[in-house]
Amino acid sequence: MPFMRLTLGGAFDRLQHQRQRFAAGFAARALPWSRWLVVGLVGCAGIGVDSSPEAKQKVVAERAEARWQLLIKGDVAGAYEFMSTGSKAAMPLDLYKAKMRPGSWRGASVEKVDCVAEVCSVVMEIAYDRKQMKGIQTPINETWIIEKGSAWYVYR
Repeated sequence: MPFMRLTLGGAFDRLQHQRQRFAAGFAARALPWSRWLVVGLVGCAGIGVDSSPEAKQKVVAERAEARWQLLIKGDVAGAYEFMSTGSKAAMPLDLYKAKMRPGSWRGASVEKVDCVAEVCSVVMEIAYDRKQMKGIQTPINETWIIEKGSAWYVYR
């Protein structure tokens, strides 16, 4: 009668291998979610209409900067997530992608933020390139609104 060896080593080895494969797969899939982590962390400030003007200005400036960094990287879908509910209703993602043409922007910085009640006016300094000229800097006026505990870009 053959001797049957009863060990759990083989089962544990298989579990260990499966755990390593899962961890490697999770790490590979986690990278695209990094932008959502940035969006979520920037939006965690929890501001409202009654917040101080300084608090509103700080959150709006951070979110405006984050949105432009996504546009500079070419992540139009990520930048779309910063749009207000009304802007998203009026501008579907496919149309927004068609209108936005990333690739020429090189930098963006917040120059000024003014908030009155739930509406904030932001002046951004955008650096971009054209065929004949490089490093053009232009101010762009944006409107942001405070709703649902955060600041949202109003597309015009």
